[in-house]
Amino acid sequence: MSTAESPARGPVIAGLGITDMGKVYGRGAADFAADAVRRAAADAGLAPTDLDGLLTSSGVTGGVGLALQRQLGLRDLRLLSEMQAYGSTAGGMVQYAAMAVRAGMAEAVACVFADAPLREKSSAGAAYAGARGLAGWDGLMTAAGLAGANPMYAMAARRHMDTYGTTSEQLAHVAVAQRAWAAMNPRAQFRDPITVEDHQASRMIAEPFHLLDCCLVSNGGVAVVVTTAERAAHLRRPPVHVLGWAQSHPGLPMHRDSDFGLVSGAAQSGPAAMKMAGVAVDDVDVAELYDCYTFTALLTLEDYGFCAKGEGGAFAASGALAPGGSLPVNTGGGQLSSYYMWGMTPLSEAVLQARGEAGERQVPRHDIVLVSGNGGILDHHSTLVLSPHPHA
Repeated sequence: MSTAESPARGPVIAGLGITDMGKVYGRGAADFAADAVRRAAADAGLAPTDLDGLLTSSGVTGGVGLALQRQLGLRDLRLLSEMQAYGSTAGGMVQYAAMAVRAGMAEAVACVFADAPLREKSSAGAAYAGARGLAGWDGLMTAAGLAGANPMYAMAARRHMDTYGTTSEQLAHVAVAQRAWAAMNPRAQFRDPITVEDHQASRMIAEPFHLLDCCLVSNGGVAVVVTTAERAAHLRRPPVHVLGWAQSHPGLPMHRDSDFGLVSGAAQSGPAAMKMAGVAVDDVDVAELYDCYTFTALLTLEDYGFCAKGEGGAFAASGALAPGGSLPVNTGGGQLSSYYMWGMTPLSEAVLQARGEAGERQVPRHDIVLVSGNGGILDHHSTLVLSPHPHA
């Protein structure tokens, strides 16, 4: 058996670091990132100087890159890179870190994301407004009102609605279910219960999206430490085994003959990651899905195979996703209600659930936890399969 195939070198997540989150002002993204890495190392029972790998990613404000090594005082790293695939980056970082430790390229790799777009006395919407170019295709899109993620995802959702009959009320059930989970999460930014009626009454952002269809905005940072099962056995926290992983980058052309809005990269990365892990969709106990919008979570549920294509709306409306439902989804409240740290939001909650450390919201069965990341306008996807148990 080669070193890479040895169970002792099986990749695990051994540390999790979450900074103060939400409307936290006066700190830049790099500061949040350094804080998150230190917390993740301490959570694992390591000193930052025990790390020999660092993978970084930042959101719209930037500032988290290779210089973080010096800020943390790390020397002689064996792996260092700055990564960017938008909301799928967290899953991608864990995948590369897993391959590195399994191959013996590194022993303990920190993966970190941080951002600080919120400003005092400025709206959350302004944080992601961003200026688009006014020439060429970008100029035409801006003139048509297609500036930013909201209208582009709204177009995808509208196509799904027109094709399958999905309704706004069905999307509302995703938001309502996740808010019910968030009510049990002390870190969640929004914890007050909401109803379908509340969702429908919230202001329109980009038809068909109401305010409660859209994720919140947060300042903060999250990091995980990936190491080997052998080393994790001597560390502080129970290991979370990374059983399977995959990516998909569809590169859909933005024209009417594509599957835009009907199928995402989850349709490829999900089955591939589950095959690698040796599990099927029916084996999944908990799903932590990327939810920049209610529609993104609904589409991912279909593409992973939890329900048939076009039946995601009915599945959500059945109550399956809420506490007590048949498939616990986004058990911390997700990006709709908890905090918005791109792909680190579902990943951080998955680690807590797999460890059995999610407190009041802990689900009783958590042997297989599926994690998704989505980036761009359904352009990039990553999937992880996590478990408190190693491969059988």
